Amino acid sequence: MSERRRLPVTVLVLGTASLLTDLSSEMIYPLLPVFLATLLGAGAAALGAIEGAAEATASLLKIVSGRVADKMQRRKPLVIGGYTISGAARPLIGLAGVWPVVLALRVLDRVGKGVRTSPRDALIADVTPLDRRGRAYGLHRAMDNAGAVLGPLAAVMLLGFGFSTRQVFYAAAVPGVLVLLVLAFGVREKPRQIPAAPPRDPGTPAPRTSLGELGPTYRRLLLVIVLFTLGNSSDTFLLLRLSHAGLGERDIALAWSAHSVMRTLAVLVGGRLADRVDRRKLLAAGWVIYAAVYVAMALFHSAPALVTLLVLYGIYYGAAEPTERAIVADLAPARLRGSAFGWYHGAVGIAALPASALFGLIWLRFSAPAAFVTGAVLAMFALCGLAFAVGAPSPAAD
Repeated sequence: MSERRRLPVTVLVLGTASLLTDLSSEMIYPLLPVFLATLLGAGAAALGAIEGAAEATASLLKIVSGRVADKMQRRKPLVIGGYTISGAARPLIGLAGVWPVVLALRVLDRVGKGVRTSPRDALIADVTPLDRRGRAYGLHRAMDNAGAVLGPLAAVMLLGFGFSTRQVFYAAAVPGVLVLLVLAFGVREKPRQIPAAPPRDPGTPAPRTSLGELGPTYRRLLLVIVLFTLGNSSDTFLLLRLSHAGLGERDIALAWSAHSVMRTLAVLVGGRLADRVDRRKLLAAGWVIYAAVYVAMALFHSAPALVTLLVLYGIYYGAAEPTERAIVADLAPARLRGSAFGWYHGAVGIAALPASALFGLIWLRFSAPAAFVTGAVLAMFALCGLAFAVGAPSPAAD
């Protein structure tokens, strides 16, 4: 590959860190419900409280950490700090004797995610030329997804060798330590000059928040992404749909693995496309695929059809994940990139909480097809907003 097209080393390092972190996290996450129920005597309500508190904490901290990252000459300390917090908290779950300890450690794990995510995505934009940002975010998401595939396999392998559940949790510390070594020696970041805010007319009031400074186009983009997210429930409902079609645990796990492989390949291809076509159109295509899969999930009931749809669903991620991040980087000036990613990740995370609650309520009160159709309809409303309210994004001046 020519020097002109090569991605910066820092992007590869951050991708490797995400792969190792997801490997560590996914060694634990699939075992957590059984661990809570059988060893700690906690049920579904405790699991819901744990995951709800953890994700809400991460979402709010992503906004704060993005703002802090814009005030620092280097983003690397926040990135390493966030990975350190998560890497330290995660294996300690194996020592828990009561479920509130798991709650505290899961929240601490997500504190680390909240601290690192926005500065990390801003750092990728900082070191990557405009015409390669799609590829950079695509590669990063692909490596992240690869870690999510390898983590459960590593846990299964260790259990097969006779490790207990607690010992698997302890073993998750190994990739966590490797993450810190990779980041400490691999991330290359020059100190940033902290640019002053552009001058304003004397009669113009100062924006009260960084969101106000990011401009109307960014805010409209954020609004339509939040609208889409309100219809984008947890993927566990897709697995529940497969379960109701008669698939057992083993077949569902295999179907999810096939989806993860498709998702990993799709984000690599989608990232490259995001550098070659209108990013707004590619994002719109992803949302159309999402809506089509959800409508089909409502119409079809056979297990083979639903498994096929689950695999095809990975294409939506390929079109949307790297493209959304590239557009956010395009619209934000360098001095506000951390804040832009903070508001983006925070808003998506916060909107995801009622999204799953709404989906589950519609499923319970009406039917599964009604819930999937509702998700598709909200995606189409968001698509209209993307077409008429946002316009073709143009890169912000640094």
